[in-house]
Amino acid sequence: MPTKGEQFAGLTVALITPFKNGNVDFDGLGRLVDWHVEQGTDCLAPVGTTGESPTLDHEEHERVIAAVVERARGRIKVMPGTGSNSTREALRLTRFAKKAGADGALMVGPYYNKPTQEGYYRHFATVAESVDLPIVLYNIPGRTGSNILPETIARLAKLPAIVGIKEATGSMDQASAIAALCDLTILSGDDSLTLPLLSIGGRGVISVVGNIIPRDLKALLAAFEAGKMAEAIRWHYKLFPLCRDMLGAATNPIPIKTAMKMLGRDTGELRLPMCPMDAAGEAKLRQTLETYGLL
Repeated sequence: MPTKGEQFAGLTVALITPFKNGNVDFDGLGRLVDWHVEQGTDCLAPVGTTGESPTLDHEEHERVIAAVVERARGRIKVMPGTGSNSTREALRLTRFAKKAGADGALMVGPYYNKPTQEGYYRHFATVAESVDLPIVLYNIPGRTGSNILPETIARLAKLPAIVGIKEATGSMDQASAIAALCDLTILSGDDSLTLPLLSIGGRGVISVVGNIIPRDLKALLAAFEAGKMAEAIRWHYKLFPLCRDMLGAATNPIPIKTAMKMLGRDTGELRLPMCPMDAAGEAKLRQTLETYGLL
């Protein structure tokens, strides 16, 4: 069955938001966009979980979207985070993304207020029916506090604007149920589960570690696409410790920003309530980067 949302297959990187002295570092952000174009990343997803969207104010959120789209200049796709636990706010942000020229929008399930399944449906449907922009749903119960069930996702898949899902439940059963029920493009929301998800019909990943090793992730995806399973599995095993430590050492995006600082790619600055790792955590992360061959 052909999938909707095939334009978002491949590697999307959940982009960090660089800060300098408490403010968004727009020069640094532009350099990151250019670097991903050079690396061959397929799409960028700014202002998501990794982009510290909860602590960006509304003006900053919009400025980051506009800046990334402008710098991308059509050289790389842009799918900013426009989700919210307020449907009105999600609508406003998605309309802004459309106006700015984004290729799509990544919409996380409403967090904290735990809607019913009907509430989830109406929330996404309201935005999908009001804004002419492809929407990729983002289901991450570990962050939002509740799960969007496969049946609700299949119901949403009938709406033309909803084309894909970032599957971050960590459950292969849930991902399999979605794949069996509808034709959405399924993208892994967990770096370590990319290959397992591809094996059941997934089409790519929205990645955190892609901030530092996009080419290696592209190599895994390309090997799978070419039917070279042994090579894809080799990449999976090479990437696994890095993925595990980058997302297990502390809450995302603390470890990835710390790693980027170690690699000279970012200031490593976070915004409260996110705070730096302790010395033991940093030492372990440095070891992980050395083992991988990055340091």
